[in-house]
Amino acid sequence: MKLINAIRMGGTEILPLVEGGKGVAVSNGVTAGHWAAGGGAGTFSAVNPDNYDAEGHVISPVYHGKTRRDRHEELIAYAIEGGVAQAERAYEISGGKGRIHANILWEMGGAERVITGVLERTKGLVNGITCGAGMPYRLSEIASKFNVHYYPIVSSGRAFSALWKRAYSKAANLLGGVVYEDPWLAGGHNGLSNSEDPGKPEAPFPRVLALRKIMREFGLGETPIIMAGGVWALEEWEDWIDNPELGPIAFQFGSRPLLTRESPIPASWKERLRTLKPGDVFLNKFSPTGFYSSAVNNSFIQELRGRNERQVAYSPEPVGEHVVEYGVGARKRSVYLTAPDYARVRDWEEAGYVDALRTPDSTLIFVTPAKAEEIHTDQVNCMGCLSQCRFSNWSQEPPEYDNGKKADPRSFCIQKTLQDIAHAAPDDLDALDHNLMFAGHNACRFGSDPFYSNGFIPTVRELVDRILTGK
Repeated sequence: MKLINAIRMGGTEILPLVEGGKGVAVSNGVTAGHWAAGGGAGTFSAVNPDNYDAEGHVISPVYHGKTRRDRHEELIAYAIEGGVAQAERAYEISGGKGRIHANILWEMGGAERVITGVLERTKGLVNGITCGAGMPYRLSEIASKFNVHYYPIVSSGRAFSALWKRAYSKAANLLGGVVYEDPWLAGGHNGLSNSEDPGKPEAPFPRVLALRKIMREFGLGETPIIMAGGVWALEEWEDWIDNPELGPIAFQFGSRPLLTRESPIPASWKERLRTLKPGDVFLNKFSPTGFYSSAVNNSFIQELRGRNERQVAYSPEPVGEHVVEYGVGARKRSVYLTAPDYARVRDWEEAGYVDALRTPDSTLIFVTPAKAEEIHTDQVNCMGCLSQCRFSNWSQEPPEYDNGKKADPRSFCIQKTLQDIAHAAPDDLDALDHNLMFAGHNACRFGSDPFYSNGFIPTVRELVDRILTGK
């Protein structure tokens, strides 16, 4: 195994080891601080981040606003406070070593306002901004305002080229690195394009090499590329290390820091990671963002799959084969189905799926009354956690504050489910099965890696030391 040497990133020499960005409620600043203390780049999530009281307990946000717009303002205020608290905690633990990065999603609600609010109050504490989920053209502008480095997350050289030509070339000196996130293997939301098949993964080496060639054309031959998604043991990436074709490479670890003593996720979640098998994690397109995402195939995902499969097209008037009248909703307003679809609907109703919900695509889905009530309640309680949400039809753009489409019941409230699983009781196995559990595709390796045998859970520092051995 080759020795892992420090590289220059973010204006200083650090180990080429980067903690993954995580997401809603899976970050508290502690793992970031310890990761940085180990010599790498620790990352806390500024995506609707949790705040904590003096005893370290999560401060549950309470929304008082009567409108979605009012609750959106409360959400931004909560996020700024949580981000500041996590940055301060991470920096204090790091002792000024390594780097502290804040991770944001460009498509999160109020992204620019949140990260600006955090950086205004954490000068000298946060060294970089990592950002993906969309095309964050203004990321370099925000970084320049606060003199911090920025790390765009891309899944292709083409995406980076567009960002560079439009904006990043104006702030080249603060481009700390480019995160290549494997769209087939990384956990959470992925950047699969319309031309890429989710069922046909492509090897990362040629895609990263293509990214490097584009970066060299822009004079960025020494700017690190951070490989994210599918990274477990460095010995499996030995041909990437000190490879002159690729140039400086760092490696991002998203799944492995979840199973550490400092990780804030519940004990039940940590134990579930040990039991994952190959195939338990898969790509789906249920997210209200419209992006593909990688999650554990549990009852939550299976219900969404069933919800989408119990779907038929309808016509508001009899036309063509759509001649069978069917009443929708409490008022039984008439729509028209085909005869075969009507037969399917009757079967679903006999199984208890008696509530028909309209989608923006002129289809009906069929759910139980309890699920229909839950969907309606979640849509009403929306606080704008995304810049655009297909589940609730929210848009943060004034004056309408909606995306111009009907709310889509085939999706779900992503903030609610991510907070519910992260804040679950230590022994609440039901919460794991009935909420969204993001995971990278390598999460199934916890159960077979001898490092975790006999129930061992490492500290972050022990994990970093283990990673440095190549294992």
